[in-house]
Amino acid sequence: MSELTPTPEAILRRLEMTVLRRLDGLLHGDYHTLFRGIGIDLADLREYQYQDDVRHIDWNVTARMQTPYVKEYYEERELTAWFLLDLSPSEDFGSQGISKRMQAVELTAILASMLNRHGNRFGALFYGTNVDTVIRAANGRRHVLELMHRMLKRPAATQPAGTTKLHDLLKTAAHVMNRRSLVFVISDFLTQPGWEKPLATLAQRHELIAIHLYDPLEMRLPDLGLLTIEDAETAEQLLVDTHDTAFRSRFATLVTEREDALHEAFSYAGVDALELSTEDEIVDALFRFSELRKNSSRLSTGGTSHLGRRHE
Repeated sequence: MSELTPTPEAILRRLEMTVLRRLDGLLHGDYHTLFRGIGIDLADLREYQYQDDVRHIDWNVTARMQTPYVKEYYEERELTAWFLLDLSPSEDFGSQGISKRMQAVELTAILASMLNRHGNRFGALFYGTNVDTVIRAANGRRHVLELMHRMLKRPAATQPAGTTKLHDLLKTAAHVMNRRSLVFVISDFLTQPGWEKPLATLAQRHELIAIHLYDPLEMRLPDLGLLTIEDAETAEQLLVDTHDTAFRSRFATLVTEREDALHEAFSYAGVDALELSTEDEIVDALFRFSELRKNSSRLSTGGTSHLGRRHE
């Protein structure tokens, strides 16, 4: 870790004094909407009522009874959460004074601290050039610091790593997580195709939240004349003329198509998604996401929730 990089303890203290304290005020202690999950023990079946979450409908019973029925669950006293962390080379990019990786570190520290306050356990899987780290599920402030330290100490790649295979991380997680858990997939989703189905499979058993990290320069190309653009993962370089309006238009079209495909994949999997830019304030994004999940649970539609600055 560079001498200029703050220590995990210093970062966590700052987050506790600023972000976590502010979240306490905004959420008023109601973390249920943010960590919305259900227990694994079925308590009862009852007829569907207005404002019930449609995702709890038992379709087999509904078909037999010709009336919508929903499942009720016992809430688990202890929740287990997992962070599936994409720490591939593209995460080291950042044009706003903070990289996507550092944004991921702070977000993970905040979520882990909130979970820890309620006595919940949390673990993590890291993907660098492959799935190379599994941190067991535990709790405690020292465990939060260990997770942060392990994320921060990983050096930036000096050699091309090849394209990220996010599906490897998702498939490995399915074998590691033996019980129903709350799962955060934190990635920029710059990856080879084929991750959509493993994500949907994982979401069938677990309460899953996808957090899409991005940098503004990845979404809109400024007019800066001739630029050499390098792929962070393959080291492939390309000289482009950003003054060319047609080129910038094609770039914008490709970005839109990619974003649409990403949202379609989240919707297909039934996964709530938070989009987090390197220029975003994490506390504001988490509060808006909590409000969105609270409101979506009251609706009688079956869509998933997506939150990002570009889609508000």
